[in-house]
Amino acid sequence: MGGYSQRVRDSILPLSVADTLPAAFAEWSFTENTVDHETPIETCELCGQQDLRYHFEIANPYTEAALWVGSHCILQFDVAVMENGRRLSPEEAKRHLAKLTQRMQLESCIRALEQLATKEVNPVLSGALDYYRRNKKLTPKYAAVVFWKLRTFRIDHHPSFFQVELRRAQHIEDLRQMPTRRVHRFWSALSAGQRRKAVELGHTPPDE
Repeated sequence: MGGYSQRVRDSILPLSVADTLPAAFAEWSFTENTVDHETPIETCELCGQQDLRYHFEIANPYTEAALWVGSHCILQFDVAVMENGRRLSPEEAKRHLAKLTQRMQLESCIRALEQLATKEVNPVLSGALDYYRRNKKLTPKYAAVVFWKLRTFRIDHHPSFFQVELRRAQHIEDLRQMPTRRVHRFWSALSAGQRRKAVELGHTPPDE
């Protein structure tokens, strides 16, 4: 077997009852336990992939063993993902794991906003935190201030994890009237469609 498959074999078989890979993986399932390590510093205990930020726990009830792995391995090796006692199809499992990842990203954004709210007594920052908790998005006005302050106070954050609200007419008008230099503050948080909209409104993309 190639190096990758051999690593998988060495990781899973000693912790399983079965002695072949397909039968061994049939014993395992995703526990719904996840960990966000904040930065990509961890390793998949199944395949050895490095630089993982998110860990997903799989467990074997026959041997009481558990491994922390990347979501890719759960999908690649068809590890069972259950919901309400039913095993999800591969496509359903993929969506389920993606939803959990999005939840961890949301929680990461809220943690950053909570840290920010403690750095400065500012009704805009506290309002942005409350708004994000309720709506899981920032308005353009909130985003312009939040991203400026996150950088000012050097609070660790991932701009692409944040989402910006741009459906209401008022939010679109706010974006239109905003100086382009402020739009650039949260450009990384805009979706591809929202960036096109910003260009339509007269803004230019930031220099790479």
